[in-house]
Amino acid sequence: MAHILIVDDSPTDSYLVKSILESQGYQTSEASNGEEGILKAKEIKPNLIIMDVVMPGLNGFQATRKITKAEETKSIPVVILSSKNMESDRAWGLMQGAKEFLVKPVKQDELIAAVKRLLG
Repeated sequence: MAHILIVDDSPTDSYLVKSILESQGYQTSEASNGEEGILKAKEIKPNLIIMDVVMPGLNGFQATRKITKAEETKSIPVVILSSKNMESDRAWGLMQGAKEFLVKPVKQDELIAAVKRLLG
């Protein structure tokens, strides 16, 4: 089954996403900030990354840009999952290389549909 990296500084949000994904049979790993997310993406080469935006240090937009531009991780699709719900945030996230932009609190069926679209 596919391996999904969850990058989120909120233990509550991370747990919710992890629970949804694992209930569908996906393997998950977690990172609590953008820097750790980039390191884990390079280390474990997940099939997909779920990325929060508002985090200390490197934010999710910056981390997404680094992951989608780096040779060793550019093939990993990134889904931004954020409480930021402005059209400009969505556009900026997609410009950074994200394939999908979902809004918190995410509905289980919405998250699973996005994951299935990207993993085929």
